[in-house]
Amino acid sequence: MMASEEKVTFNIDKTQDFSGWYNEIVEKAELADLRYNVKGFVVFRPWSVIAMKRMYGIWEQALERRGHQPAWFPALIPESNFTTEKEHVEGFAPEVFWVTEHGSGEKFEERLGMRPTSETAMYRMYALWVRSYKDLPLKVYQSCQVWRHETKATKPFIRSREFHWIEAHNVFATEKDAEQQVLEDMEITQECLFGQLGVPFMFFERPQWDKFAGAIKTFAADCLMPDGKVLQLPSTHFLGQNFAKAFNVKYTNENGCEQYGWQTCYGPAISRIFAGVIATHGDKKGLVFPFDIAPKQIVIIPINPDINPEVGKKAAELEKKLSADYRVATDYSDKRPGEKYYYWEMKGVPIRLEVGPKDLQKQSVVLVRRDTGEKKFVKEADLSHAIQELGNNITESLKEKALASFNQMTAEAGTMEDAKQALDQGKIVKTSFCSLDLTAAHCAEIVEKELGARVRGKRADKKEHPDGPCIACGEKAGVVVYIARQY
Repeated sequence: MMASEEKVTFNIDKTQDFSGWYNEIVEKAELADLRYNVKGFVVFRPWSVIAMKRMYGIWEQALERRGHQPAWFPALIPESNFTTEKEHVEGFAPEVFWVTEHGSGEKFEERLGMRPTSETAMYRMYALWVRSYKDLPLKVYQSCQVWRHETKATKPFIRSREFHWIEAHNVFATEKDAEQQVLEDMEITQECLFGQLGVPFMFFERPQWDKFAGAIKTFAADCLMPDGKVLQLPSTHFLGQNFAKAFNVKYTNENGCEQYGWQTCYGPAISRIFAGVIATHGDKKGLVFPFDIAPKQIVIIPINPDINPEVGKKAAELEKKLSADYRVATDYSDKRPGEKYYYWEMKGVPIRLEVGPKDLQKQSVVLVRRDTGEKKFVKEADLSHAIQELGNNITESLKEKALASFNQMTAEAGTMEDAKQALDQGKIVKTSFCSLDLTAAHCAEIVEKELGARVRGKRADKKEHPDGPCIACGEKAGVVVYIARQY
């Protein structure tokens, strides 16, 4: 191998310097451009958008299989809508971008907020749509952008003031049906987030002081980033009748009596989930994509096609054939083969297909896995089947590796000292705590002040019993919680 081929395109250890790794890969892989001249707003480039569009499709199909229907609601929400539900407006008012005038300079009669979330836009219409029990359940979602001035420390995909998500909003006749929807949302999250994208997570019931503004209960999935901080991904909220009463969402039951509906909402933030995908699977060489969402699933590398034109012809032939079923790129650049390998590894393409003069003679190609680097010689006649099998194997392998790593990142602690040590090692801390009620908010403040971490909540998928006093105040504990540093 020539010395120039030994130069790697990307060589940063994400476990040692995640921030440097992340910033570098966002730039080098052309995922986003941060040079847009409004702070906190970034340009998402094609390589990331192609993957995120696939991710949108995964969630949209999962929702529609379960009876949700798509809709589009306006991005501008009158201020009076926000103030209809008191707790909601108090929670979101500091984050809202307000539109106050149009192009001529004439002021609007009422300020219009750019949606930070759509409860107050959608439920105003739900009050007009829901009349009878026959109209229920009403299950609607939209794929859209939202805007929140929520942070000073923006980071592309992880935290920005404009992000892309799906929000599903539902109305049911009974409390039981609404609670069942929350469980279904968790099921969708497991199916999509881990089942198809390979990102492990824990689902927590959030403390009352950290729930969604206006909700009765909030449940959220947290994944762990390589620097030991958790990132909240999909969340689902049991809204009870709070918004139904505020917006007059009523239905007439079978006995002719009017009743308020029971509501839920669910929000997979696609752009933030994308951050979880690249952080979970990426390595020292750069990105590693699960096969189904990769912008390009296969890259064909013809070896010295300028010297042997037949190699170039075969590469073009293979691209045409494979493009019927896969997203394929062929690199005809004048770079040396090694440089091409490093470049496409950095971009995260799952399968590299090499074609050289000797392969032509054998009527075969070389397949190389991005995740393990394993090479496989395949006859052209068997190529389609081999790629399909390899694609499935890559995704399953990524899931297994990520889960094994995630399962090692929880530590139990009975004291603040033990908790600090575990947090400094980049772990999620499991510990005993007073409760999730507002009465325990002062203990959460102690945790945040002394540990620089937050109480994420209790596991939503299993019951756990405390075996010691509250880690913060030393009084009798009533719940097992998880503590972590966060984005």
